[in-house]
Amino acid sequence: MKLRLLLPSLLAALACASVFAQEAQGPQPRLPTVQLQSGMYLIKAEVAGNYATRMVGMMMRREMAANEGMVFLFPEREKQCMWMKNTLLPLSVAFMDEKGVILNIEDMQPQTEDSHCSAGIAPYALEMRLGWFKQKGIKAGAKISGLEKAGKAE
Repeated sequence: MKLRLLLPSLLAALACASVFAQEAQGPQPRLPTVQLQSGMYLIKAEVAGNYATRMVGMMMRREMAANEGMVFLFPEREKQCMWMKNTLLPLSVAFMDEKGVILNIEDMQPQTEDSHCSAGIAPYALEMRLGWFKQKGIKAGAKISGLEKAGKAE
């Protein structure tokens, strides 16, 4: 009975240990991808859909192709915040609602611990190269389609 009560805590500790071990070793391996779209722009996005992949995100990556990014799937229905600890690339993040409508876009500088938060409940966040959204004229209110193909958050 006691083991059953401790199991969730043990699993969380193992997940955290895995994240810290990954940070020490380098960037996480490439994740499965999904094709997203905003207007005429196609995006090849790696899917960070569970706790461990969300925690590591783009940390320690040294390169990112022009139309590649990472989409984060969050299981909690709440505002989300991102930071750039151990992230070497400058990024822009678009926080999206359950329909893929962009709530807000934040520019993030590498290796900082500044919080960049969603303007509302955001089950999705899409990280792209710094300035990608601005260069394409994509603003709050635009829609990112294809998120349903990314699966469910764990």
